[in-house]
Amino acid sequence: MKLAGLKVLDLSSFLPGPHMSMMMADHGADVIMIEVANGRGEPARDIGYRADDGVSVWFRNIGRGKEAVALNLKEAGDLAYFRSLAREADVVVEAFRPGVVERLGIGPAALRAENPGLVYCSISAFGQDGPLRDRPAHDLAVQALAGTTDLNRGLEDDKPAMPNIPAADMCASLMAFSGILMALYRRRSTGQGDVLDISMHDCLLSWTANVTGPVFAEDRAPEPKTMRSFGGAGMYNIYETSDGKFIVLGGSEPKFARVLLDALERPDLYSYATIEPGPEQAPLRAFFKNSFAAKPLDHWMAFLGNLDICWAPVLTLKEAFEHPHVKVRSMLLHDSDKQTHLGVPIKFAGEPAMPNLSLPPYREAASGHRPRFSGGNEQ
Repeated sequence: MKLAGLKVLDLSSFLPGPHMSMMMADHGADVIMIEVANGRGEPARDIGYRADDGVSVWFRNIGRGKEAVALNLKEAGDLAYFRSLAREADVVVEAFRPGVVERLGIGPAALRAENPGLVYCSISAFGQDGPLRDRPAHDLAVQALAGTTDLNRGLEDDKPAMPNIPAADMCASLMAFSGILMALYRRRSTGQGDVLDISMHDCLLSWTANVTGPVFAEDRAPEPKTMRSFGGAGMYNIYETSDGKFIVLGGSEPKFARVLLDALERPDLYSYATIEPGPEQAPLRAFFKNSFAAKPLDHWMAFLGNLDICWAPVLTLKEAFEHPHVKVRSMLLHDSDKQTHLGVPIKFAGEPAMPNLSLPPYREAASGHRPRFSGGNEQ
C-alpha cells in the first residue's frame, strides 16, 4: 500500500483529524490514536447511533485500522512514553486549542528538536494566529463565520438553514491530508519535516471559488436564491413531482437545456436558459416547476432516462447507499461481524487500499497497554 511503513501519532478527536488519519491507515500507515485518559477517550465512541454490537457508527467510521492508547499527558510517565513514540513517528496530528501543546511540552519545536524529519500538523477552528485563534468552535460556528451558513438559505423563507454536511470538518481533513503528503514528499530531498497550521475556517473559505462572484466582482453579499448554484437557474434546481417526491436538474449548459426543452416541446423557452440566473429565468423555472408537478417520479425517471442531460432523483441517505453503483464502487464494506463501514474513495490501480476494519478498544497506558509502532515490542 502507498503509505506502508509510515508512522502516525494522532492526538486529535471528533472528525477532521481522526477522519484524515483513518484515510492514512486505509492506505497502510501505522496509526496510533492517543486518547484522553478520562475513562471514555475519543468522544465519538459515545456520540450518535449505535449498531447492534453497541459500537458508535461515527467511531466505526473514524477509528478503524488504528491502535489506541489513553494517556494523561500531565503525568510524567505518560508524557515520556508519548515523546518516545514521537521520536519514531513520521507524522504527529493534534487538534487542541492553540498553545495547549506547548504547555504540555509536546509542541512542534519540542518534538522536532528530537526528530527533525517529523511532519507536525495542527488542525484548529481558526488557526494558530489571528484574532479568532482562541475561540472554541465546531463545524457549525466555523461555517457561520465563513459565510457558508448564510449561503444555505431556503428558497421560500430566505432564512439560513442548518448545514447538512460538516463541510468545515471534512475540508480540513482533506487539506491536512494533502499538506502532510506534500511535506513528506519534500522531506525525501531535504530530510526535514515541517509544521502545518490547518485552519478549518481557512479551508472552508478556500472552497468558495464558484460562489464568491458577487463579493469579489461587485463588493456585495451574495443573494443565494438568485445564484446559479442555489436556485436561480432553471436547469440547476430542485423540483417536486406529483407524488411528493423530488428530482433535480443538475446541468446548466445550453446543450442540455436544448435537449430537455425539445423533449418537452417547449423550444421557445430556450433563450431563458442562456441568460444569467436570477429573476430573468423565472419563466423557465416556473415551466419546469409546473411540468414536474404534473406527473409522478416514476414517469420522470423513465422520461429523463433516455435524454443526454444532467438529472437525478433526490434520494434519502439510505436509498443512496442501496444504489447499485455504490456496491460496484465498493463504498460499503462489511467486517467479519457483518457490521457496515464506509468504503475507501481513493482508488489506486496498483497498491489499492486494504482497510483493516478492526476497532481499538479503550485502554489506558496505566493498565500496561503501551503500543509501539510496527517493529517494536508492546510493553
